[in-house]
Amino acid sequence: MVLVLFKRFLGKDRSSQPDQTKSETPEQWVTNIQQGDLRMRNQFIIDYQPYVAKVVSRFCKRYIDPAVDDEFSIGLAAFNEAISQFSPSGGSSFLGFAETVIRRRLIDHLRKEQRHNQQVPLSSFDSEDDEQNIINPVETLQALNAYEKQAGIEERQSEIKELNQALSQFGIRFIDLIEASPSHADSRDALFQIGKLLAENVDWMQVLLVKHNLPIKELLSEVQVSRKTLERNRKFIIAVALIHYGAYPFLREYLHSSRISS
Repeated sequence: MVLVLFKRFLGKDRSSQPDQTKSETPEQWVTNIQQGDLRMRNQFIIDYQPYVAKVVSRFCKRYIDPAVDDEFSIGLAAFNEAISQFSPSGGSSFLGFAETVIRRRLIDHLRKEQRHNQQVPLSSFDSEDDEQNIINPVETLQALNAYEKQAGIEERQSEIKELNQALSQFGIRFIDLIEASPSHADSRDALFQIGKLLAENVDWMQVLLVKHNLPIKELLSEVQVSRKTLERNRKFIIAVALIHYGAYPFLREYLHSSRISS
């Protein structure tokens, strides 16, 4: 349904662009859009189609035709997703945040394509290029694997950098998390659950993001721990909540694997 709407947006006349776009920053536009103005969202997406195409082309290392390539539709959907998820208190600009979301969705797409390709006999990938040379499917698959591995490293580094910026808003450093991490597996698991519970409640997260304070009273009504426990583990709970709430798929996967291994 989202892609259908995007295709409709592509056919609209750009001459209807409001003068507001010349004076307001992307962050101001997104803040207004998040209040529920669908027309403004549509116009904003139309205005930034060239930006999306540029980000997607840079990621794919080739020219992306918006009218033909699926990657552009994926990038456009990711841009729309970024509009809904962006928080000014996250420590990054909207366009920087949007580029990160677009890159992650494209990586997800590449992974799905690779999984599909692995289910098909390699011989089915045989094809000829413009000079009638046979393209080796094994080499192609190996190249995809190497690309995904490198992209995964870059995305992890990007997530850590972004999370570090977000944590700095709360006066938290990574070294603090190492020191604050409970040594007992059961205690750690309980804090993971509390952080996830916090991230899933929009009202509580707004208190956290705006006031930079844990909604301790609200949490105490839902969890079986003492106020002292929440206050003592404040940094750890905030970090877990930010990871679950933000665009950190790799770090969320790490939290999940940490809980299983513990």
